[in-house]
Amino acid sequence: MRPNALIINEADNVAVTLEDIRKGEPVYLNDGRQIAAADDLPFSHKVALRDLARGEDILKYGEIIGQAKKDIKSGDWVHVHNLVVED
Repeated sequence: MRPNALIINEADNVAVTLEDIRKGEPVYLNDGRQIAAADDLPFSHKVALRDLARGEDILKYGEIIGQAKKDIKSGDWVHVHNLVVED
């Protein structure tokens, strides 16, 4: 299946959606894995690749972009409601 989300760096724990993905639909990753969307995921937004604990670093581009404000489950939308962004 054609990927609808992109893992930019192998160290990342989020992927970026390549299209809108509805809750419950499969998220097809460019590394061949598949996870279920736990939320509606807007185009070009982040989706958690695995469960993340409150306070855990969020990695995108292989770099820390912030920390989880609360526990985040695999397939959750990662955005300002659950992410504290680094200054």
